[in-house]
Amino acid sequence: MKKPLIGALFAVLFLGAGIAPATAATGQDTADVRVKAVDLAGTVALSNCSGSVVRAPSSLPDDPALVLSNGHCLESGFPAPGKVVLDQASTRSFTLLNAAGSGVGTLRADKVAYGTMTDTDVSLYLLTSTYAQIESSYGIEALELDAGRPAQGTAITVASGYWKRTYSCAVDGFAYRLKEGAWTWKDSVRYTSACQTIGGTSGSPVIDDATGKVVAVNNTGNEDGQECTDNNPCEVDENGAVTVREGINYAQQTYGIVPCIGSGNEIDLDLAGCALPKP
Repeated sequence: MKKPLIGALFAVLFLGAGIAPATAATGQDTADVRVKAVDLAGTVALSNCSGSVVRAPSSLPDDPALVLSNGHCLESGFPAPGKVVLDQASTRSFTLLNAAGSGVGTLRADKVAYGTMTDTDVSLYLLTSTYAQIESSYGIEALELDAGRPAQGTAITVASGYWKRTYSCAVDGFAYRLKEGAWTWKDSVRYTSACQTIGGTSGSPVIDDATGKVVAVNNTGNEDGQECTDNNPCEVDENGAVTVREGINYAQQTYGIVPCIGSGNEIDLDLAGCALPKP
């Protein structure tokens, strides 16, 4: 995992990595340009990770907003293999960022709607604020979850609210299974080498540059070339063959979350098409 960070001391250690946030465009074609130059609007900073305010295609303005991050970023610690957190009370706070990466307000969770590190590495917090309230107070719109699977070669941006910076690369391919220590994830996104994400980028939205939609959530990378150990995930193919790619980073796809979001943005694991792990 891209290890959660504790305290400001770690900021000094990693400041050299990453790409500066894109500058918001102006003029007649602003909307088109901004899709191509992803910024930090809608991302959030957690105490130890990154995240983003997200919506499903079916979400309504008066629905309580959702924050997307990693399962390994939960305040309760790493969920054990096979463990699913569902509707757990939470008062966690998030710093909401604008396009330039400035904090514009604090959002607060009502509960952990869903969290797991089994098959995927995801957490979803349901907030006390609605999308309409967030947009009215801060002028920030939620990022939309793409209901479709990303394709190999897709140009993407990893937007870290914790570091207030972005990383641009492409989808290099997919790992049938990605194994790290005790955990195994399915159909993980593998980045091209340009996305050198670091600790604290855990939970960052992975945004399709062409659509501006979230296609994955950043979660790990092989740091030392070790095989299948903590912080050194390995790829396992359909035949069980293991591949280690030192310095390469990964994300978990998010299109599978969309069918599980029901009325009022409640997570309903019994909805048709929902394949997220159940408790």
